[in-house]
Amino acid sequence: MKQKVVVFSQIDSEILSLLNDQFKVVVLDPKQGDINQQIRNEVIDADAMIGAGRVLNESNLAPAQQLKVISSVSVGYDNYDLVYLNQQKIWLANTPHVLTETTADLAFTLLMSAARKVPSLDRWTKQGAWKRTVNAEQFGQDIFGQTLGIIGLGHIGAAIARRAFYGFNMNILYHNRREKIEVAQQFNAQYKSLEDLLQQSDFVVTAVDLNQQSQALIRADELKLMQKHAIFINISRGSVVDEQALIEALTNRQIFAAGLDVYQKEPLADSPLFQLENVVTLPHVGSATAETRKKMAQLAYHNLIDALAGNTPKYLVNEHFDSDVK
Repeated sequence: MKQKVVVFSQIDSEILSLLNDQFKVVVLDPKQGDINQQIRNEVIDADAMIGAGRVLNESNLAPAQQLKVISSVSVGYDNYDLVYLNQQKIWLANTPHVLTETTADLAFTLLMSAARKVPSLDRWTKQGAWKRTVNAEQFGQDIFGQTLGIIGLGHIGAAIARRAFYGFNMNILYHNRREKIEVAQQFNAQYKSLEDLLQQSDFVVTAVDLNQQSQALIRADELKLMQKHAIFINISRGSVVDEQALIEALTNRQIFAAGLDVYQKEPLADSPLFQLENVVTLPHVGSATAETRKKMAQLAYHNLIDALAGNTPKYLVNEHFDSDVK
């Protein structure tokens, strides 16, 4: 009898075809009603789940009787109740590293767009407002040779630093839970306290995981430390920032601009951010290229295959519990 795999979000069509060839596959569909009830119904006899973007915890996983692995097509895993998964001896696998470069590209896209007012000037030009030589209202901020502060010098943070240092001759500051001397040396990056980084940077990029330490890391007090011409970029998680405090800082021109790909509640709707000219808002597309999404799906597929064969997935999040699967 084939093992059962529940697909809980859209995934690459080729990967879905591979799964259908090997397993009994059930694809959940929000159009068919309450997605959480669908999960509860289908997880009862499921051996594995694959997908992204759903909150999975005791409320919808409790009926599971033989679930071995959840293979997430993502690097972040804050949607999953890791404590509960550990208790139930359910493996959680993710897809790190394959999205590093494309997410760093996106961070720099936001940085440059916010600095040079790309979205608002594009709109201004198309509306026919360009009647004469531009004046100070259309001026942006220089990037080359400026100071970039990176909060979180992990794989993505380091990739952002590499672009800034080698491509734009930027002075790199970083804040991390611990110093990363070998990584920092590549870019002549200086370790700073969070307060010093915010005060000294022309651009600030957050590239941290969401955890207890990073929850609401940037609040009103932190934003007040930033320079008036500074630009804030968030490509980590929306809850790293107090969104209302950021809106107020942008509205009051306390900082020059922001570039955001993530938000406290997603999808973002009816937000005051939409009324502000000095913020670039993207719909959580850090890894959203065809090439990268395919690589992520392939990696998630191999994580799932390993787990169902009784082997430890290559990229396992909850490594500390007993590796014996159900």
